[in-house]
Amino acid sequence: MNGHAHPIQIESSSNPRIKEIAKLRQRSHRDRADALLVEGYRELKRAIDNGWKPRTVVSCPGLFLGKHEPALIARCTAAGAVHLCVAPPAFEKISARDRPDGLLAVGPQLHLRLDDLALPANALVVVAESIEKPGNLGTILRSADAAGAAAVIVCDRCTDVQNPNVVRASVGTLFSLPVVETSTPEALEWLHARSFTILAATPHAEAFYSDFDLTGPVAVVVGSEQVGLKDDWLLSPSCRPVRIPMLGQCDSLNVSAATTILLYEAVRQRVAADRSIVPPPAPHEHGGDDPHAAADPHRTAAARGIPLQ
Repeated sequence: MNGHAHPIQIESSSNPRIKEIAKLRQRSHRDRADALLVEGYRELKRAIDNGWKPRTVVSCPGLFLGKHEPALIARCTAAGAVHLCVAPPAFEKISARDRPDGLLAVGPQLHLRLDDLALPANALVVVAESIEKPGNLGTILRSADAAGAAAVIVCDRCTDVQNPNVVRASVGTLFSLPVVETSTPEALEWLHARSFTILAATPHAEAFYSDFDLTGPVAVVVGSEQVGLKDDWLLSPSCRPVRIPMLGQCDSLNVSAATTILLYEAVRQRVAADRSIVPPPAPHEHGGDDPHAAADPHRTAAARGIPLQ
């Protein structure tokens, strides 16, 4: 019999299991336990869809936003997770959200190396060097996934890739594409050996990001907003320093916004060459239900691309 079929009921926020999960907000505890926290319906669904196996799933039915959460919990327990069903005060102790949606899971961290990457022909990859804020790194992952990137390489990290805020800002796309941590020299050597066109973003470049053919193997390289990319990139003969035209007084963009612009120039060029690479519109994805369905069915149907009779 599956020992995880029946949830463990927890009322108190001082329960030892809840205290242990709350400690995982700290990186030292996460690393010691090789633990990754995933909070939220969309984030957890994407993790499960991509083969991540949680060890524990915590639910608070009073906070659910829809009716599909039990099915997702069942997928977690089928994968071997212990199910804790908790009262709102206990869930709020482990949640990092102002309005939690009642789902959180704990499972193994993700660790990949450059040698683990099996890239397709004409791969598009992102290299993020010394990114300081988890929100920016998570948003870069989300943009990389949307642009069809084959991998994200994090160099000389300043923020923890396993940070729950990275998972949240990525909307779970941390699980949908390979993320590798390495050093700048190793990443540069690896890309050079595979004949990548390396676009190094810097406000001091003469060339625009749109001046190059981005339909072959391309690496979009972005760095810290404060100090920019290291000279290893800018002085390498393999790199093409590029800038985004800035017409106002500000001389740079948020690093995640800049990454998105660069990626979507590659997308634009690739779609122009073959429009069939773009999948059909995706259905609305939310924590169980579409919050707009009851109030405005026309808006919901239009968002999903469904014609109304």
